[in-house]
Amino acid sequence: MLPELLIKGLSLGAIYAMIAMGFCLLWQTSRLVNFAEGEFVTIPAFLMVLFYSVLHFPYPLAILAAILLAALLLGLVMKKTLVDALITRGNTPFVVTTIALGFFVKDFLTVFATPEAMNFPSMVPQTPLHFAGAVFSSLDLWNIVIAAVVILGVSFFIRKSKPGKALQAVAQNREAAVIMGIDAQKMILLAFSINAVLAAFSASLAAPIYMVKYDMGNELGLKAFYAAIIGGFNQVRGALLGGLLVGLIEILTAAYISTQYKSGFVLLVLIVVILFKPEGLLGTKEQ
Repeated sequence: MLPELLIKGLSLGAIYAMIAMGFCLLWQTSRLVNFAEGEFVTIPAFLMVLFYSVLHFPYPLAILAAILLAALLLGLVMKKTLVDALITRGNTPFVVTTIALGFFVKDFLTVFATPEAMNFPSMVPQTPLHFAGAVFSSLDLWNIVIAAVVILGVSFFIRKSKPGKALQAVAQNREAAVIMGIDAQKMILLAFSINAVLAAFSASLAAPIYMVKYDMGNELGLKAFYAAIIGGFNQVRGALLGGLLVGLIEILTAAYISTQYKSGFVLLVLIVVILFKPEGLLGTKEQ
């Protein structure tokens, strides 16, 4: 039973990790915390339902269209409106604004879409797979594979590409990067666009599990925020570690103790990390 639980925990943790990576990228490049991150997952999930179930796009095309539109709305539009208007005022006004944005998105979807939960098919058939006496869900394994490909792809882009290196320079020292001729505003736009794509992929994996609902992002965004803090808010690899830890803690707590305490144990780990290593497990200290 333990191998099955570990796979399920890693599957859930991989979703948290992708969302947590978005938190970290935004913080590194813009020093902003987006508390509408959960809604950044909800919006592409609704777009997928729109394209697939309403407009009857082929499944792969519906996913691709939702990802591209999410990148436009949550990347470019978000940057050109809220971010440009608030970035010079510090993090607090942006936090308050994104909290309000999250409530607006939920109310908008409730009124103009539906308050009911909607089914969305997974990319692969949900069939049990037997190996060495253990039974694994094909959906869990698929989630791990897709999340790994996306995370590795983003990491490779950041480490090896010219825009990725410029993004790293802005994350490390924005003032020095500007002096070197790097357009910091373009890099912040790139970070928001990558964040939107990560959120959209997370939505495609989470939708078959959580179903598509106006408030599906509440728990996902909150757990990803915990993951980013536990792993290290200023390190993308910390987000990966934090996401996997949160997923494993939830699944193992639910299996061996009670589902009522799974969030409580995550919060307990969060408190311990803040007390003894406030920069996160893989994070670095900042002034």
